Amino acid sequence: MTSVQDRSAVVLLSGGLDSATVLAIAVAEGFQCHALSFRYGQRHLEELEAAKQVAKQLGTAGHRMVDLDMRAIGGSALTDDIDVPKDRDDVEMTTGIPVTYVPARNTIFLSYALGYAEVIECRDIFIGVNAVDYSGYPDCRPEFIQSFETTANLGTKMGVDGKSAIRIHAPLVNLTKAEIIRRGIELSVDYSLTRTCYDPDEKGSACGRCDACLLRLKGFEDNEMADPAPYQA
Repeated sequence: MTSVQDRSAVVLLSGGLDSATVLAIAVAEGFQCHALSFRYGQRHLEELEAAKQVAKQLGTAGHRMVDLDMRAIGGSALTDDIDVPKDRDDVEMTTGIPVTYVPARNTIFLSYALGYAEVIECRDIFIGVNAVDYSGYPDCRPEFIQSFETTANLGTKMGVDGKSAIRIHAPLVNLTKAEIIRRGIELSVDYSLTRTCYDPDEKGSACGRCDACLLRLKGFEDNEMADPAPYQA
């Protein structure tokens, strides 16, 4: 029987706080982790350098960077000429689907992760979606993850061969940002390496005002800690 220590996992790694924590969780659970990041036309490219540093710090069996062009379809403040919302309160951030939602992004990312998993004969995929702080994002809900797992097992050679099920792990889905940070600290994640901001300056410093920054800052504040990432003055 194959032990957890002998198994591999594909881990979606953006370079942000959540995905770094998920990678740390997968490593702690004994998986040999193959990190997968995407250059998809996002304006916050600093996260990709962060992903490289996080993968190195936490230790991975490999780290692949895949090029996509989601700017070709646009429709998001992260991939189009649309202003990133700033200074929104809790009510605004949890009402409706924000313009920072990238159409079908997690579906696309998980599909690539699934294909990569088939190639390396790996049945476990980790993703850092969170439904508590990002309730407006339809592709961050538990229902979506469960549905994709069903699709993965129905629509792949690996899924129908009868050996064992493909599993999509979303260990942060029901955690608050403060709980995510607390878990990451327990696992020695160096959050100074991570980048979360949707609209950083040319030096890569976070704006401190977009939804991602505000949620991140609150998470550290709730833990009575200072965020070690660089912010604009």
